[in-house]
Amino acid sequence: MTTVGLIGSGHIGGTVARLAVAAGYDVVLSNSRGPETLRDLVEELGPRARAATPPEAAQAGELVVVSVPLKAYRDAPVEPLAGKVVLDTNNYYPQRDGEIAELDSGATTSSELLQRHLPQARVVKVFNNINFRHLRTLPRPAGAPDRTALPIAGDDADAKAAARAFLDRIGYDAVDAGALADGRRYQPGTPAYGVIYLADPSDMEHAASAGADTVREALAAFDAAA
Repeated sequence: MTTVGLIGSGHIGGTVARLAVAAGYDVVLSNSRGPETLRDLVEELGPRARAATPPEAAQAGELVVVSVPLKAYRDAPVEPLAGKVVLDTNNYYPQRDGEIAELDSGATTSSELLQRHLPQARVVKVFNNINFRHLRTLPRPAGAPDRTALPIAGDDADAKAAARAFLDRIGYDAVDAGALADGRRYQPGTPAYGVIYLADPSDMEHAASAGADTVREALAAFDAAA
């Protein structure tokens, strides 16, 4: 796998693109405003990066990252993503996305909404529980004692294996949190959301590594409180 498509190239999407290029991937960036608005980021990333439209990025990527506000998830192109592994970075923020009754009730999760929109894609929830600044600074080589882990959730075992391999290559371990519905275990407001990657929970500026055991403990804390 050599090419990563990005639908949405903002804080998280742009950071994943930087990590991917550093790990030897080619990236195809896109956003809702047009390829010309990504000129600076493409120049920063160098010859492994180019800008395109969302359908073009979806078609080009062997692995595709969808990193758009939840309220825009239906803008993800359906046909070009059929059969693809899609990494969903999203979270539900009602103040930004508007109230969505089935999320408010807990009937489903944000990643399941994306999977419903992309019935032939294989969605894996990842990158949603870490601040983009911390995501950029915490990668470590495989086997490093301070390597950080990120939770993943999905309904397709092969897609989760692909996500795990991608994370490993960009400098992270993965903790399998279960099926896509289990992505609720690390959504906003849960013990695994954000604070586990902070040296001090009151200080958003300074990241701290969080290994697989720390992630598993945070997921278990959610389960215990549910």
